[in-house]
Amino acid sequence: MGRVQLFEVCLSHGRVVYSPGEPLAGAVRVRLGAPLPFRAIRVTCMGSCRVSNKANDAAWVVEEGYFNSALSLADKGSLPAGEHNFPFQFLLPATAPTSFEGPFGKIVHQVRATIDTPRFSKDHQCSRVFYILSPLNLNSIPDIEQPNVASTTKKFSYKLVKTGSVVLTASTDLRGYVVGQVLRLQADIENQSGKDTSPVVASLLQKVSYKAKRWIYDVRTIAEVEGAGVKAWRRAQWQEQILVPALPQSALPGCSLIHVDYYLQVSLKVPEATVTLPVFIGNIAVNHAPLSPRPGPGLPPGASIPVVPSAPPQEEEEAEAAASSPHFADAVSLSTKSHSQQQSLPATFGSVPAAPEPRPQDGSPAPHPLPPPLCISTGATVPYFAEGSGGPVPTTSTLILPPEYSSWGYPYEAPPSYEQSCGGADPSLTPGS
Repeated sequence: MGRVQLFEVCLSHGRVVYSPGEPLAGAVRVRLGAPLPFRAIRVTCMGSCRVSNKANDAAWVVEEGYFNSALSLADKGSLPAGEHNFPFQFLLPATAPTSFEGPFGKIVHQVRATIDTPRFSKDHQCSRVFYILSPLNLNSIPDIEQPNVASTTKKFSYKLVKTGSVVLTASTDLRGYVVGQVLRLQADIENQSGKDTSPVVASLLQKVSYKAKRWIYDVRTIAEVEGAGVKAWRRAQWQEQILVPALPQSALPGCSLIHVDYYLQVSLKVPEATVTLPVFIGNIAVNHAPLSPRPGPGLPPGASIPVVPSAPPQEEEEAEAAASSPHFADAVSLSTKSHSQQQSLPATFGSVPAAPEPRPQDGSPAPHPLPPPLCISTGATVPYFAEGSGGPVPTTSTLILPPEYSSWGYPYEAPPSYEQSCGGADPSLTPGS
């Protein structure tokens, strides 16, 4: 073994997560097999953000520093053989941003120790990464407890000369959520045409913006739910729930190089119609009861009613009269065809909302799943609130890009087409059937 047998940074009580403004204490441990002359022993606490032009590339093109504090643990001398401990303590700045790690950049906080040896001798270095979590209180965001609503109207052409329109309206019960909370979605589709629409798809998207020499945008699908299509001359309502998985918070205050945003996008492929709702992900939940409509008596939250079969085909004149009539038939409830979270959520999240647990016989409401415990892992998003594969997955559909971002270059290879991504769906409900 060499002269330096052990050289490491230890944090007090094994802590790895800290809050801005907290003291960070620890010690530098050194074990020597023989005396070691040195000029200085230093420890530095630093935080910075680094961004690259290429995914998973260590050649940073832009860097931003947040704090850099150094302490001298020992002056010039010689360390005898054996064990040595050098305690230290730093005060983390109150403006330190939350830790984050992504393919194009990361916010890293670490403690680094150095033994500066005499000339022509090898210096020794070691470091320890720690995480800073600056909680985002959703209640500090204006109107966060209000429903989120967006609507669009698209013309629908079919049979060359036939035209109609489709009105797509989407809403959520809140504008912000925490990990483990249920996002309640409602989509209203009014098909004012003689042709069935394609299935409706709802996607929870994460958009991370990196400021390098140019802005780089990484958009990923966090969860995706697909419902049935709407019959001709029908109005339908689709109610679904999405369980918010382990995600970093929206925004990274104090960092100007990385921005994190979330969106809920509800889309139809035929006709091509999309609405996009901004969503906040925070650490402190909204202290307000949801305002969204609930299912009728006797139905558990998230339960789906089968699609009511449409009437026999009408004559052309009757169909045109129905399209011009201001009063459509009562809206039917759309069923859910698939839910991407069923295979990707970790076990700590409990059951998937699309398949609700049985309610107690006494009629009391079923308990909501508890937020998973805070823990640290490695991957694309930090800090983490659950272990397992609950993080973002690469985009699998061309529908997930919000309209205002359609001109951006996607950072990965081209995703599969809509038909390919829905290849496992019921053929009777796919577009063009």
